[in-house]
Amino acid sequence: MIVELGHFALILALMVAIVQAVLPLWGAQRGNYALMALAGPAAVAQFALIALAFGALTWAFVRSDFSVLLVVSNSHSLKPMLYKVSGVWGNHEGSLLLWALILALFGASATVFGGNLPERLKARVIAIQGLVGVAFLAFMLFTSNPFLRLAVPPLDGTDLNPLLQDPGLAFHPPFLYLGYVGLSMSFSFAIAALIEGRIDAAWARWVRPWTLAAWVFLTIGIALGSWWAYYELGWGGFWFWDPVENASFMPWLLAAALLHSAIVVEKRESLKSWTVLLAILAFGFSLLGTFLVRSGVITSVHSFANDPERGIFILAILAFFTGGGLVLFALRAGAMEARGVFGTVSRESALVANNVLLAVACFVVFLGTIWPLLSELFIGRTVSVGEPFFNRAFTPFFILLALILPPGAMLAWKRGDVGRALRQLLPAMLLALACAGLAFAVQTGRSAVGPIGALLGAWVVFGALTDLWGRGGRGAVPARLGRLARAPRADWGKAVAHVGLGLVIFAVSALNAWKVETVLVVDRGESFALGPYSVEMRGVEQVQGPNYHSVMAEMAVTRDGAPVATLYPEKRVYPVQAMPTTEAAIHYAFLRDIYLVIGDPQEGGGWAVRAYIEPFANWLWAGCALMALGGFLSLSDRRYRVAAGARRAQATRGRAGDPGGVAAE
Repeated sequence: MIVELGHFALILALMVAIVQAVLPLWGAQRGNYALMALAGPAAVAQFALIALAFGALTWAFVRSDFSVLLVVSNSHSLKPMLYKVSGVWGNHEGSLLLWALILALFGASATVFGGNLPERLKARVIAIQGLVGVAFLAFMLFTSNPFLRLAVPPLDGTDLNPLLQDPGLAFHPPFLYLGYVGLSMSFSFAIAALIEGRIDAAWARWVRPWTLAAWVFLTIGIALGSWWAYYELGWGGFWFWDPVENASFMPWLLAAALLHSAIVVEKRESLKSWTVLLAILAFGFSLLGTFLVRSGVITSVHSFANDPERGIFILAILAFFTGGGLVLFALRAGAMEARGVFGTVSRESALVANNVLLAVACFVVFLGTIWPLLSELFIGRTVSVGEPFFNRAFTPFFILLALILPPGAMLAWKRGDVGRALRQLLPAMLLALACAGLAFAVQTGRSAVGPIGALLGAWVVFGALTDLWGRGGRGAVPARLGRLARAPRADWGKAVAHVGLGLVIFAVSALNAWKVETVLVVDRGESFALGPYSVEMRGVEQVQGPNYHSVMAEMAVTRDGAPVATLYPEKRVYPVQAMPTTEAAIHYAFLRDIYLVIGDPQEGGGWAVRAYIEPFANWLWAGCALMALGGFLSLSDRRYRVAAGARRAQATRGRAGDPGGVAAE
């Protein structure tokens, strides 16, 4: 009964979404405030109905209701409760329901937090959200219904993919979808503004918080996925340039560009066309990621489905929204005339350079991701584009971005002085050179990647701190600290996010330059050297888990005879799916991780073992956390909340006598 209730709620949600998409748009066009007023209640009702459906599906998983096909295919009675719940979205149909739920959540949030938006703009934004909801609800109900029943339920299920039975993967998809779907709000604001034909500083203030929230959630989601790949897959890496990894990274790059270009629109009323285009493309790349994951055109451990028919449906959604948005963009080009002018040397120019580098980097990733598909489709050749291509093609753009970031952030608006900015950054430059010199002195006989990464990372970190310190004004240190404590949270957020980026740049360089790796066969009682450490395999035993059995090794790590850690790497087998997984054992430390993996037993005795020293690995996750924290700090700044900008715009609108347009400031 509860499952049928969820199915019925999903059908009702589609009907409500149609009302939400059609009537408010028509009302905004005709100036009918009664129809426009339907947008908010419809958005809230759609969210409530999809939440009810999601709750019903979760109930089916928690109760192990094996009359539901999706539960049979992705659950098992012996599975731990956390993975029963995460099994709801650990598949194509359930993850699509989660997508629709988050989409409806953002539409309802626009209703709750957009109370001071102009009525026409608000109605159109919520209507566009409803239109996207119609597409995905129809896709779900007609091709991917999560509530299908079985006439003869089996006694038990076939279990969830063992690779997904992990805390990191339990929370990774919700955060990633909050980012993916969050970009739909930027898209909706862009399309609504194009329909009205007015894009100005007020619009940029309204769109920035939604974009920032999506970027923060994408950052967290990508970091969780990378961390999962690091400790779960047992290969000792954190990023493989897998097509589905790239599918989340591309909208992250475009969202970062959109955030910075919206600043120029808000401050100078320039880059309007480029900002709107980025809003359309960022959501378009989110849809592209959905297509890659669910169409079957690529093979990946991250893929949810392998169904070309579903892929065609998603491709149609991608073409309709992205193509339609671009057509509307072309038709409304005349409404996006830039007002502000700025010099070649200015903060605006630095932000333009930032945008160009991020966009080109995204294009490089896109080209490398789809090239194997294009090659097979048009010339009949199977090619592989792997890590070497991405490292060589992508890295130069991020090096340039890191170089211009500190001085660009300190240039004045409209017309800046590079010499003055560099003079202010001289201490940061000296500290960065010192860090690079230290890295060069410590390493012996290795590549220049480590010192260059230390230089760039320190340059970004100390540059961000210098910029923040400069905002405290002049005078004694206590007075400057007092002014900094009262500085807007957005200033602190920008500095924290840039410091996080610098840490990520350094950590990635360190992991690529200074990693120690060894692969060998080890038997009980044998030891081997791993850099300055000695690792002894003390024993191997069989372990029975709740829904798996494993081979677990006990390995003692010492340095100069002193104990460091005892680690327990595992090789698990999940009998329901007859699938093995690797459980790496990691000793985390501030400057390095010791990373041990046990493989299969060998014919001559012993087990295959892979061992790594991962330098500064934790700095990578700390950098990602700081970037997300910086975003949250900026979001908490009252100046960048939707209502704050809207109040000022509403006052201007009232003076201008414009009851429905987007007021300029």
